[in-house]
Amino acid sequence: MRVEIDSRHGGRWVSLIGPDGKEWLWRRPGVARDEVSPGDPFVDAGGLEECYPTIGGVPDHGEVWSRAWQEDGDTMRVTGSDFELSRSVTVTAGQLTAAYRLRAASGHRFIWAAHALLDLSDRAGVELPGGIPMIVDLPDRSESCGWPYLGDIDVSRFGPSDGSVMGVRVPDVTATEVVDGDSRLTMTLEVKDQPCGLMLWRNLGGWPGSGPYRSTGVEPMIGHRATLANAGPGEAGVVPASGEVTWTLRIGAT
Repeated sequence: MRVEIDSRHGGRWVSLIGPDGKEWLWRRPGVARDEVSPGDPFVDAGGLEECYPTIGGVPDHGEVWSRAWQEDGDTMRVTGSDFELSRSVTVTAGQLTAAYRLRAASGHRFIWAAHALLDLSDRAGVELPGGIPMIVDLPDRSESCGWPYLGDIDVSRFGPSDGSVMGVRVPDVTATEVVDGDSRLTMTLEVKDQPCGLMLWRNLGGWPGSGPYRSTGVEPMIGHRATLANAGPGEAGVVPASGEVTWTLRIGAT
């Protein structure tokens, strides 16, 4: 596997190529991402964004996407007013391992996601056990149902662009596989004593309202809500008395 990361612009992963040569990360060029500063509105350039301490809400997609990360060998770190987040990435022939360390005050609440926008064909899908609980967030409502069906819609299949948009949250899932033709991408999150799950961003040309485009995301996350402000007890990550949380994201490709 090969990975390219832009430390100066949010620590964003801009390329992830599997052993078969497939580029897994979707990119949206020409959006002036290089010009943003902390506090600016989110600029969607694709790739894999580190969303912390929230995904939705304020600040949109969190605080760290708009900050420069500092490099120290294989480790990159970013510092905010009340936290320090570091990430060390190692790559072998078929697996990438990203080890994270968060330092913040005891009791600090957060949401984190590896907001990976993937370059997928119309036939791509996500494999999870059937019937597990999921919450589908639609523009006008949220619905709870069993994977993978929302009514007669199979949300595990991305399919052709049809003007729809939804977010799908699958609590307590820590591993998934994305299948696109003969290529497979596995994503596994390892973390102790924190709520976690998986979120899908299924934008088939339905967002934004002005100038919609297609973008499909598969996002391992800590927390059960996209927006920290909406997270109740047990739905967000919490820093323990040690002042430190560690987790690992493993990505494999075949």
